[in-house]
Amino acid sequence: MSSSTVRPENQEQDRGRDPLAEQDVARRLLDSAAKLSYDPTTEVDWETPLDPEHHGASPEWSTLYATAYWNELTEAQRKALTRQEAASVASTGIWFEMILQQMVLRDMYAKDPTDPRFQWALTEIADECRHSIMFARGAAKLGAPAYRPRRPVVELGRAFKTLAFGEAAYAAILVAEEVLDVMQRDWMRDERVAPFVRTINNIHVVEESRHMKFARDETRKRLRDAGAVRRQFNAIVVAIASYYIVTSMVNRDVYANAGLDPVRARAEARVNEHHKSLMRSSCSGLMEFLASARLLTKPALFFYKRASLI
Repeated sequence: MSSSTVRPENQEQDRGRDPLAEQDVARRLLDSAAKLSYDPTTEVDWETPLDPEHHGASPEWSTLYATAYWNELTEAQRKALTRQEAASVASTGIWFEMILQQMVLRDMYAKDPTDPRFQWALTEIADECRHSIMFARGAAKLGAPAYRPRRPVVELGRAFKTLAFGEAAYAAILVAEEVLDVMQRDWMRDERVAPFVRTINNIHVVEESRHMKFARDETRKRLRDAGAVRRQFNAIVVAIASYYIVTSMVNRDVYANAGLDPVRARAEARVNEHHKSLMRSSCSGLMEFLASARLLTKPALFFYKRASLI
């Protein structure tokens, strides 16, 4: 597996940029999108049948890797499991990308369409639409059902997309994108992973890097004049959203669908220290950003620790 679990962070700090500087960031993002964007309908090989000899994700990222149960599995069972887990991550990505699109669109409602930030926001929404279709087709090709978060989480997401605004919306967007980004950087370089999955991951990593830049900038900007109470409130909102995003990535049904004992698999996955350590190391840059934005408060830390992000 490649050694990309800690992605280099943009360490730029908030310098109180003026609107012209913020527009310049958006213009550069638009220029980048014009030069380097992909059409998944033509870039991904959808026609070649799935080869069961391939994994769906790097085995080291499996929720059962390094457990006693993993050691008992055949290679075929391990590959079947990582395919189901990758499909579940993709399905969770679709769920959150739909939340993201609505929050960004609501944020830009009735704003100046000549502003490069407005135009970039629509570009990002267009990217997310393509990504969601790409993830859906990828999950279907992996032979997985339609994995969805549990009903209470779906309803919490419905409330969040309706009520979250400003820095809470953009920081939550950043959390979801950062966590996916790190694991997908490993998968896209791993020759054990199915080629079409690696292509999907590469497309997502390249295009989401621009989305993360915008989310970081928007989070800093919205927090520029925020008081202590507002920061405390938004810190806990983002932490709760992060907890449910991360804990929904691998659906509890993946084990049964991979032909495993679901009760034993879930029990061993819950206490898998290898997977928890991998999640923590992958989120170190994200936690540094949240700390720099003063969103890593004591109440927020409770949820990040429960999700094994810190």
